[in-house]
Amino acid sequence: MLFMTRLYDDVAFGPLNAGVKGDELNKRVEEALRAVDLLELADKPGAHLSFGQKKRAALAAVLAMEPRILVLDEPTSNLDPRARRAMIELIKGLDITFFVTTHDLDFAWELCERSVILDAGRIVADGATRELLADEELMQRHGLEVPTLALLGSEPC
Repeated sequence: MLFMTRLYDDVAFGPLNAGVKGDELNKRVEEALRAVDLLELADKPGAHLSFGQKKRAALAAVLAMEPRILVLDEPTSNLDPRARRAMIELIKGLDITFFVTTHDLDFAWELCERSVILDAGRIVADGATRELLADEELMQRHGLEVPTLALLGSEPC
């Protein structure tokens, strides 16, 4: 999105068009912006945000709709290490079910209880993330690499 004159209005767009108004609208927008650590930028034009801030703003726009499930497509792609870590911590802190498509297998290792591995559009494995992603033979057979965190046998710093 990010087509309004202020970030606040971008985040308010969905709920407003769903009929949410007044105090409830303000509450949702402020909570969503606070959740993604962008409340202080509510009056800033979306076009002036960094790439990482734009990703978090997009997430805020979805959170303002109070979804029960989030579907995320490559949420850490093209982020620098600091912004990537911030996105991981943000998603980790949400009390919501999420489905994610990602090639960031360290992200999956850290946040996902269950994984489904696809190859050429077909499901080739489905199970506990840490079991699947630590299976070197499985990963190699499908053109993937074992995540660094699996190789280290540790959690992130």
